[in-house]
Amino acid sequence: MSTVLAILIFVASYVLIMTEKLNRALVAVAGGVLLLMTKIYEWEQAFGFIDWETVALLFSMMVLVSITKKTGIFTFLAIWLAQLVKGRPVPLLLVTALFTAVGSAFLDNVTTVLLFVPVLLTLVDRLKLPAFPYLIMTIFSSNIGGTATLIGDPPNIMIGQAVDHFSFVSFLYHLGPVVLIIFVLVTIGVILLFRQGLTYDHALAQDLMKVNAKEHLKMSPLLFQSISVMLLTIIGFMMHPFIHMDITTIAVSGALLLLFLSEKELDVEHVFQEVEWVTLFFFMGLFMLVGGLETVGVIDELARGMVWISGGDMPVTSMVMLWSAGILSGVVDNIPFVAAMIPVVQELQGYGMMNVDPVWWSLALGACLGGNGTLVGASANVVVAGLAASHNKPIPFLKFSLYGFPVLILSLLVSSIYVWFRYLLPFL
Repeated sequence: MSTVLAILIFVASYVLIMTEKLNRALVAVAGGVLLLMTKIYEWEQAFGFIDWETVALLFSMMVLVSITKKTGIFTFLAIWLAQLVKGRPVPLLLVTALFTAVGSAFLDNVTTVLLFVPVLLTLVDRLKLPAFPYLIMTIFSSNIGGTATLIGDPPNIMIGQAVDHFSFVSFLYHLGPVVLIIFVLVTIGVILLFRQGLTYDHALAQDLMKVNAKEHLKMSPLLFQSISVMLLTIIGFMMHPFIHMDITTIAVSGALLLLFLSEKELDVEHVFQEVEWVTLFFFMGLFMLVGGLETVGVIDELARGMVWISGGDMPVTSMVMLWSAGILSGVVDNIPFVAAMIPVVQELQGYGMMNVDPVWWSLALGACLGGNGTLVGASANVVVAGLAASHNKPIPFLKFSLYGFPVLILSLLVSSIYVWFRYLLPFL
């Protein structure tokens, strides 16, 4: 009976999260509380299932970005980049892709699109350009760029915390090359598809060139403090294997340092109010939901099923993980999917697979790149769609899918070739 209850609560919560009729954090936490009410587990177990390191890492990055945003540096960079290409539509599309991909790799994709999309919509309005090509390029780039690093996309954060020997540099080393290839192919494809509709208006471009981007910068000690601490934190992530300090400690230390430095200019309580608490509670609820499945043995059965399908064969297991993660993450948000899959991959080690690193990289690639399939495939997509709708530039679900699904399939094909030749040939 407890197994049936745990599955029903998980599925019902999942469906409600997909439909977005109710706040997803509310649904996830309510699902966790239902598991407590039905005695699937007790409070002590529930708190044990929550990955507090992931929550602390996300919180710290939100604090860092919240403070840095107040300096106007992100708006300045967006306008400066548009002026760099002299307001020309196709180069602006390329710059949009690069800015979003790099920002998503080092800040996280949800934060990047929250900061960049409002400025981007202002720029395309000023230049009288269609918003759709720039918005879908932003979505594609955010998910592709976020795949490259440990902190770029929530699924990678979760995987990084689950595997002790995965560092910030590990993600860059293992996923960076394939991400670069996919980014180039997708960017070329989007430019070829939309270049005919992107007309250049010389007069409007000249007006943009007259804007003083530096006016958006608040030249105060906070500007230099926030940039310095942000860079120090990112360097700390990269040096993590050498300084023997986990990335959560580095992120928390960076956030605390910037809070102390900015205390005279900013109210700490106000900074905390701007933290995305909904996202943090969503993660906590998800960990509790997956913990319910783990308690009743469903995760163990999923692992056995995967071993049975693959026959314990590493290449087959990796390909099944890559494509199932990619397709399913294209249909549903990738965060709950990865939350459910992490204990499954951990269980595989108990069935004779000693080195499951290829499966981890397959899961990361499938989940992150799968987010490009539909508008609900990743949190960043939902954020962009919401921002676009608030500026009267709605992104139709079906129209996006017509472009998103081919991008998803292309990404998975390239990833399959990459994983096969880099990791799986020794297992044949």
